[in-house]
Amino acid sequence: MHASTDYIVPLDSLSMADVPRVGGKNASLGEMIANLSGAGVKVPGGFATTAQAFWDFLDHNDLRARIHERLAALDVADVTALAAAGAEIRTWVEAAALPAVLETGLRKAYAALGDSVSVAVRSSATAEDLPDASFAGQQETYLHVRGADDLLQYVRKVFASLYNDRAIAYRVHHGFAHADVALSAGVQRMVRSDIACSGVLFTLDTESGFRDVVFITAAYGLGETVVQGSVNPDEFYVHKPKLAEGFPAVVRRELGEKAIRMVWRDGATVIEDTPAELRRQYSLTDAEVLELARQAVAIERHYKRPMDVEWAKDGETGELFIVQARPETVKTRTSGVGERYTLEATGEVRITGRAIGQKIGVGVVRLIASPAEMNRVQPGDILVTDMTDPDWEPVMKRAAAIVTNRGGRTCHAAIVARELGTPAVVGTGEATAVLKDGETVTVSCAEGDTGFVYAGKLPFTVETLASETLSAPPVKLMMNVGNPERAFEFAQIPNHGVGLARLEFIIARMIGVHPLALLDHAGQPPDVRAEIDARAAGYADPVSFYVDKLAEGIATLAAAFWPQPVIVRLSDFKSNEYANLVGGERYEPKEENPMLGLRGAARYVSALFRPAFELECCALKQVRETMGFSNVEVMIPFVRTVEECAAVVKLLEANGLKRGDHGLRLIMMCEIPSNVLLADDFLQHVDGFSIGSNDLTQLTLGIDRDSGLVAESFDERNPAVKKLLAEAIAACKRQGKYIGICGQGPSDHPDLADWLVAQGIGSISLNPDTVVATWRRLTA
Repeated sequence: MHASTDYIVPLDSLSMADVPRVGGKNASLGEMIANLSGAGVKVPGGFATTAQAFWDFLDHNDLRARIHERLAALDVADVTALAAAGAEIRTWVEAAALPAVLETGLRKAYAALGDSVSVAVRSSATAEDLPDASFAGQQETYLHVRGADDLLQYVRKVFASLYNDRAIAYRVHHGFAHADVALSAGVQRMVRSDIACSGVLFTLDTESGFRDVVFITAAYGLGETVVQGSVNPDEFYVHKPKLAEGFPAVVRRELGEKAIRMVWRDGATVIEDTPAELRRQYSLTDAEVLELARQAVAIERHYKRPMDVEWAKDGETGELFIVQARPETVKTRTSGVGERYTLEATGEVRITGRAIGQKIGVGVVRLIASPAEMNRVQPGDILVTDMTDPDWEPVMKRAAAIVTNRGGRTCHAAIVARELGTPAVVGTGEATAVLKDGETVTVSCAEGDTGFVYAGKLPFTVETLASETLSAPPVKLMMNVGNPERAFEFAQIPNHGVGLARLEFIIARMIGVHPLALLDHAGQPPDVRAEIDARAAGYADPVSFYVDKLAEGIATLAAAFWPQPVIVRLSDFKSNEYANLVGGERYEPKEENPMLGLRGAARYVSALFRPAFELECCALKQVRETMGFSNVEVMIPFVRTVEECAAVVKLLEANGLKRGDHGLRLIMMCEIPSNVLLADDFLQHVDGFSIGSNDLTQLTLGIDRDSGLVAESFDERNPAVKKLLAEAIAACKRQGKYIGICGQGPSDHPDLADWLVAQGIGSISLNPDTVVATWRRLTA
């Protein structure tokens, strides 16, 4: 006869050594309470039932042999048979009686928590959350359980959830014998996140595996909506090294729709629409994001590996609690060999959402409304549905890709898709209405954070990437990067930093509004003002939106490549490109040849654009000084005259970006013949040149680089161009200044890269897909 102490254990007496007794989840809670409270990690107290309690419960009701017999001949690939077997076993377990000692022990442990307190009842399988076994939502969690009688009922339900369809299938697929896996019920004091917010965080970037960030998702109400994927949450990235130095290192934010929330009403959890004013603001303050990140880093440091953590904010006390922590198992299990998918063509975009993984899938759309229709999905189909829950896992293995209306990057569909290596686009909003059953589509997650669903079958390539040790090259090899969404991925390619970080992608894609329209928000027509208000939701005002969003894009690039230099080129849109931004037409001149018109340095010092340029300066100063990314350097493009150069340098200084302060280097694009002819004069005002071979070739040879009629003559290797290149390199070397090249030429022409090295260039900045090949050739 077992005593109640054999069945029930306080969480604060547990550690990771107790995984066989209480499973990974409950053991982890005890481990954190015992070891991390002093580091500021807050975990709600409670107790757990043991594996012995589970086995004795089954034996008390003669269930062990019956369950074994029912599962022995089951083919889990037959989803109908799987559903029938699971439902029958769960009925047996839920109807069974608890042994008297277990029931008495549960009542006593519950009473010790307080007078009829509200608790969460969580599942923790004894084989769960081991290094290579961690599926999202394997078993059930029940929230706001109140009263001893209800607790007994929900403990039985948690026990029964060991036989959920997806749990049965998972054990078969991963080689766990059903009879070897027990279930521990974890009972924790309830955190009142129903009147605040909750979510999931990872101590790495879930898509690229980049280790230097904490990725946090958040939505209002109970965390089930985030985990299940029924809500598109807010997202935040925090840079760990800068956080450790004490900087406010929130490098990126993405406002989620947060359309619904799960709350506690009249003794039950209900789903309700989130009030409009809350949807338009972030669910966490920056201070709270940083506090969560600090707790996350402490957990990761203790466990010495990346972690997947659920958190909740108590709306009564304002405290942030950790309610679950388990090892992250997808990216940390990846071997040194990977794959890079590249789309070879684009087509009609049917819908977009959040990209999960970095692969591409092609197949026939199958619109599935519920798990009951899962047998319609054939191997290689594209599964399209509103959202998935753990019951969908058996059929998700068949799909070439998954597309959902709802969900964020930490929801069930996303986590399972990552585990399976299946590309997924989640949170599309209306995929089930837009996509048609039976149509062929291409699902691309290989283009950054945004996932695209294209009409038809598009060609793509798959490159196998093996980790290798490369010798030091004769020059620094840097990268041209414009899309912050791919920065964490690109940073894992061998590199010496970013030789050209373009602001145009950030302004066009992440902001999308002309800066002068934001400065004159009140003067905009109603439709433009409404568009601005929608885009600027979550920020203090339209101007703050522009500065902060620009700063986020720059900071993401700086964080990805820290501490290597990131040379940020000031905006180089032409008037026709600026006119395409929201509200832009009323501010931009109509120019016959914008390529040679109001662009680059001339634009910054013009009365027309100077107020907008000063917002760029604010963003750069914020990234360098407030956030601490001193690796950001500033590059001035398209400088026609020495006087223009001096004027821009003076304007930068007036806006807090003084050359030399806090180690700031100013680089000038050398892309006009006058820059080479008067190199010594220009170099008096800047710290070096970065050669823009595209414009330099165009202006040397008198060729419109955008014209297909004369494209054949456009070649950076033309003797006239090479003469200018050689002179620019020599001038910088004479003065001991930085000299690099960031134009397209070395990426397209390997022999040009070789020639530049022979001339003594200091760095070559390449497109990411050509870095490794160039590196190998230069070190061969």
